[in-house]
Amino acid sequence: MRKAINKYRQQLKDYGLKMLADGLTTGTGGNLSLALRTEGIIVITPSGIDYDQISIDDISLIDFNGNHLEGEKPSSEWLLHLKLYNMRPDINAVVHTHSRFATTLALLQQPLPACHYLIGVAGCREIRVAPYATFGSKELADKTVAALGSADRCILMANHGLIAAGKDLSSAYDTALYIEEVAELYHRAKAIGEPVLLNDAEMEQALLRFQTYGRKAKE
Repeated sequence: MRKAINKYRQQLKDYGLKMLADGLTTGTGGNLSLALRTEGIIVITPSGIDYDQISIDDISLIDFNGNHLEGEKPSSEWLLHLKLYNMRPDINAVVHTHSRFATTLALLQQPLPACHYLIGVAGCREIRVAPYATFGSKELADKTVAALGSADRCILMANHGLIAAGKDLSSAYDTALYIEEVAELYHRAKAIGEPVLLNDAEMEQALLRFQTYGRKAKE
């Protein structure tokens, strides 16, 4: 079990560095986690440590009741991750970023509309905005999880950033990365004119395509 847990800790370390390299956050901003449901453990990045300074032993372990088991103090957003996992059994990974273009929309409290079919990676027709609350608070966790709902896999957090979720870390991270790309394209298009949005029928076709897109995960 210890070897398996350390493998997942290493994944978070690697993806934290990737998040920096891809420009999805800076410094110690953002956080990542994995739910090991069989073991009853959530693996989550620590609070306030630069991603390039994190060791696998620093990465925190908590249980599904929020008890701290090992590692450094968990991310300030551990309540948000915990609530997501407890409310959404389909989710096993969460990526929270402060990526620039998505966060620009979050500062405006403006949804990212259906300007590109890639929004479909998040399982929805637009990326909505969860109401603002103080970072690290129970209020933030409650509002964000309620706004995400029962099926969406990505939402903007007002005046804060973006959160993406998935069945595994790779899919959650890809969602965060693609939505940032669409947010940048939307920003650039708005600088020239008014983007033409896809209608509901067009987005529905995109959503259907994404259900069978790519390589299936191994059982």
